[in-house]
Amino acid sequence: MNVASNTLSEFRRGIKEAVPIMIGMVPFALILGTQAARNGMSWLETVLMMGLNFAGGSEFAAVGLWHSPLPVLLIISTTLLINSRHILMGIAFIPFVRHLPLKQLLPALFVMTDESWAMSLADSRKRQQAGLPAFSLPYYFGTALTLYALWVACGFLGAKFGYLLGNVENLGFGMAFPAVFLVLIRGMWTTWRAAIPWLVSLITAAVSYLLLPHSGWYVLLGTFAGLLTALFSPEGESE
Repeated sequence: MNVASNTLSEFRRGIKEAVPIMIGMVPFALILGTQAARNGMSWLETVLMMGLNFAGGSEFAAVGLWHSPLPVLLIISTTLLINSRHILMGIAFIPFVRHLPLKQLLPALFVMTDESWAMSLADSRKRQQAGLPAFSLPYYFGTALTLYALWVACGFLGAKFGYLLGNVENLGFGMAFPAVFLVLIRGMWTTWRAAIPWLVSLITAAVSYLLLPHSGWYVLLGTFAGLLTALFSPEGESE
């Protein structure tokens, strides 16, 4: 198989494996676009926000804070706090993408989101076990670009026509998105000891959310709690 056909095959594989996440992403994007329109954002502002930020949690926070007069500094600081997890996600990506030239690395990082990141790390583990090169850039772009295009497109539809759909949240499809992501994360655990940092991060984030409601600090605190736990925990053997 030549390089071009292998690249196309990997790209298609990424699209195919992203389908379950796409099912959960559609209602989320429609809800976000609809809420943005209800809060006074134009469809163009909504598309620009979703296309330039591409991080669902911070976008929902920004839409929730969108009122007159516009609290610009609050929106910026909240977005930075919620998106701080991408710093650590990028660090986890270093072993796989350090060899890439900037013309490939920068687009890859721009479209990186929680789901494409988790899918690529899980796929890299499988490829290593099969004796293949760990990271497949075409596979990564197959997942990331597909999710990016779908997210922005559905956000536009929500902003323009969301009022015709009624209350999309009542359909219950939103649960599919976090459920698929949890399955992806579980696939990255090699032992139960490896799950301890995730548990510490979850507990810290939950407590922080209860003590500091209506803020994004729980994301940052939970992230660093999990990171420190992973850093200072000795590696355990499989059970």
